[in-house]
Amino acid sequence: MATLRFNTLKPARGSRTARRRAGRGIGSGLGKTAGRGHKGQRARSGGYHKVGFEGGQMPLHRRLPKRGFTSPTRDQVAEVRTSELEHMKATEIDLATLKKERVVSRRVPGVKVILSGTLSRKITLKGLAVSKGARAAIEAAGGSVELPAAAPAAA
Repeated sequence: MATLRFNTLKPARGSRTARRRAGRGIGSGLGKTAGRGHKGQRARSGGYHKVGFEGGQMPLHRRLPKRGFTSPTRDQVAEVRTSELEHMKATEIDLATLKKERVVSRRVPGVKVILSGTLSRKITLKGLAVSKGARAAIEAAGGSVELPAAAPAAA
């Protein structure tokens, strides 16, 4: 057996076929119209064809209904689970504490605590939004929730 050398490597026979050369005579299989059909915009050189265009028929992407939406405030409020509060060292928890212990990103302007997992220790939440279930779990564990002061109503 011959030794393997990088300068003699080549693909196995028959694994790579030569590309079809369009418009090179009848024997090539792509002679005369070169696979472009007869006349029309697509047959011409430089013929423009918009992606998704269906010859004037209402295109598929416009026939199908629109679904769902992307919340514009999705990245502004982080969700914190009650199970994450269980593992924190602090007992008085506010936004600064969550950022300090790296529970949430330091770029997040707001947080909402949601019920997920268990909470067995007493904690005090200050100035954070809380879901009904999370509030019940915190109060059941002997903790309390202090809501942020509401902004004054415009006159």
